[in-house]
Amino acid sequence: MQIADEPTAAPVHEARPKQRPLRLLTFSTLYPNAAQPNHGVFVENRLRHLVASGEAVSTVLAPVPWFPGRTPPRASVPACEERHGLAVHHPRFLALPGLGMATNPVLLWRAARSWLARSGDQAAFDLIDAHYLYPDGVAAVWLAADLGLPVVLTARGSDTSQLPQYRLPGRLIRQALARADALIAVSAALAEGLSALGAPREKITVLRNGVDLDTFRPPADRAAARAALGVAGPTLLSVGHLIERKRHHLVIEALALLPQHRLLIVGEGPERQALAGRAAALGVADRVTFTGSVPHADLPRFYGAADALVLASSREGWANVLLEAMACGTPVVATDAWGSREAVAAPEAGIVIAEASGAAIAEAVQRLPRTAPCRKATARYAAGFGWEATTAGQLALFRRVLGQARQSR
Repeated sequence: MQIADEPTAAPVHEARPKQRPLRLLTFSTLYPNAAQPNHGVFVENRLRHLVASGEAVSTVLAPVPWFPGRTPPRASVPACEERHGLAVHHPRFLALPGLGMATNPVLLWRAARSWLARSGDQAAFDLIDAHYLYPDGVAAVWLAADLGLPVVLTARGSDTSQLPQYRLPGRLIRQALARADALIAVSAALAEGLSALGAPREKITVLRNGVDLDTFRPPADRAAARAALGVAGPTLLSVGHLIERKRHHLVIEALALLPQHRLLIVGEGPERQALAGRAAALGVADRVTFTGSVPHADLPRFYGAADALVLASSREGWANVLLEAMACGTPVVATDAWGSREAVAAPEAGIVIAEASGAAIAEAVQRLPRTAPCRKATARYAAGFGWEATTAGQLALFRRVLGQARQSR
């Protein structure tokens, strides 16, 4: 197993022999689109920095599910759009209600293959760069076999910790891990999960996500930032989809033990009504604000205004919100999900708690001013997590895989 962000990793700006840019087909259903601008933004951010190096170009194939008889937000996604200078294609694939767990891989593969046949671009790529193991990674491995291309799969969290527990997904994920040319894990803990699934350690490279330090930085005037959001007094922030595994309810339970604090919950999802009900039942509804979904580029305002970010997730491969908050000077309290201890590895960064409970969160919040007393130090810590090492690691890995594929022909 290789960890590409060790000090020995070559900076992306070092002079290299002139080579033709890598031609990538980036494949994932986890990619932002006009209707869902925050969907899979972590995939887009990594690719943007890779392409900005000038050593790779990419066409993005980001299929969207089509639900018969339903018109979800994704129905308004354009067939093709340009995002940050990248062409992003959104062919539809049939997602059968109640059967998607079993049928999505093959239907996703067929949709991708049909798009390639229509586009005439089958020979335009050197390598498939696929994100999320199921159904995306499984379909990507089949697509790579069709095209005779090497494929690199990036695992990101629940595709390694949760989905392999199901019989069919587990079998197909293990097959994909065996057939992929290389695997990327976004944390060392996630790499151990891949190894436990049978992936050879020498096939796994750890490439953590970075943080965009131009976007996420301390506010020039924090008092004004707080006033603009109507924030007064000690304020906690919880960011993420309102779904069970994000466990926003634990932060609400902590608030009941922190009578001086307020809580901002940024995100939208099916758990909103239940969370509001929990806040009412605990008598803290007047101190909880649900902001709804917020554009990713607008998150620094919330991070900069908060006194602490709390991430209570049960599963995270590498939680981008931790670095984003710290880059804005805001320390964090995080549960011990995969990747948390790797991201929060110094006192000025914040606290990782072993027990996932409202009481443990409240105790850590109260202890945080003694652990991370200086917001400038928190921001300096996060500044060590830029994208340069990740970009260099991707380029080295992709070129190595491509070289090996050419030698084997």
